[in-house]
Amino acid sequence: MTSAIGFSGVSRHYGDVKAVDNLNLDIAEGEFFAMLGPSGSGKTTSLRLIAGFERPTAGEIRIFGQVAQGIPPYKRAVNTVFQDYALFPHLNVRDNVAYGLMIAGTPKRQRQKSADAALEMVALDGYGDRKPSELSGGQRQRVALARALVNKPKALLLDEPLGALDLKLREQMQEELKTLQRNLGITFIFVTHDQGEALSMADRVAVFNEGQVVQIGAPEEIYYRPQTPFVADFVGSSNVLPPEFVNQLVGKNAYGAVRPEAVRLAKQGQSALVRSASFLGAATRVNMDIGTVPMTMLLPKGAAVPKAGETVTVDWSADDLHVMGPA
Repeated sequence: MTSAIGFSGVSRHYGDVKAVDNLNLDIAEGEFFAMLGPSGSGKTTSLRLIAGFERPTAGEIRIFGQVAQGIPPYKRAVNTVFQDYALFPHLNVRDNVAYGLMIAGTPKRQRQKSADAALEMVALDGYGDRKPSELSGGQRQRVALARALVNKPKALLLDEPLGALDLKLREQMQEELKTLQRNLGITFIFVTHDQGEALSMADRVAVFNEGQVVQIGAPEEIYYRPQTPFVADFVGSSNVLPPEFVNQLVGKNAYGAVRPEAVRLAKQGQSALVRSASFLGAATRVNMDIGTVPMTMLLPKGAAVPKAGETVTVDWSADDLHVMGPA
């Protein structure tokens, strides 16, 4: 596996605040890699360190084998797509895309040809003469992508680029981004706080918390085999079971996790008191308590839904209980 981006003991501190703390990470060439975590977890700072907008307090970053220290952002083999698009309103779409080439001194005819090719790449051929104000949010996002791709970077950095879009358009753009990455074959590094985006698009996901990567792996591994209670709760809102409860179930003094969709109504199992039920469309979420342990269950469409205050019996298969590290 050829490394595109490598972090070796990288930290970025602001006084006493450890935005990134002793980070070791390798991102493969041609990989769609997601950095997932809550606000303040260090994922965006890590992306800015790759781009050159931040300098590490300690450690070393390598970009395609080259030590990044001392290399300015415009000379790095990466380009960045931001959430706010940052398009120039007075320029048409073609000139927005070609702006970086203009700054680099590329002749006008050549840069316009390259801009049109980049627009065709993101399915916006024929839109070059329009102004950004004449485009939809999804189209403006594509222009930002074309502007980043026109310089032919070896890696594309995406800083929560879909955050400003509505749900349906965001889901559409997720599919388009993954298809684009597959067709181009270049490294995509995608920062998001949305676990659905990370799981649906990435080849691998790094979960960040408090400036560190707490788990890294394929989406299925992150979802079904979380290594810590934080990962279990953050990725998919799993039921995190305390060690004393897991000890009663399987005789292990460790945290456990059961996904809400794995919990079911049963004739034998755990007695639970229903607190509330929320209709979600394709399923209904039922919040319960098994003694003092909170538990969430997802009932499929058409299933009988218990009422608040009702006592029910729930169960899950042994395979659906994932035992994590010791308490």
